[in-house]
Amino acid sequence: MKVPKVIITYCPRCRTHTQHSVTVYKHGKRRSLAEGERRYRRKQEGYGSKRKPEQKRFAKVTKKIVLKLKCQKCGYILHRRGIRLKKVELVEVRH
Repeated sequence: MKVPKVIITYCPRCRTHTQHSVTVYKHGKRRSLAEGERRYRRKQEGYGSKRKPEQKRFAKVTKKIVLKLKCQKCGYILHRRGIRLKKVELVEVRH
């Protein structure tokens, strides 16, 4: 799906509609020393059963794409949950 690189949408900080630059959100690297990650590893190890069931086959083929919108006026960043897509392409829109 083709997504425009710049869209006009509402900015909560400016309290008006402004131009936003669009990028695809990528999550950061997990910190192995974070408390939640340590707790997860501790619960996973040992002789007992796994904390969560191991998935044998994938139920879904795609992931939901999250768009990161950055206000070009004030720099406020907001995330917009997208739809399930196999491929995303950011395109310039000419008027």
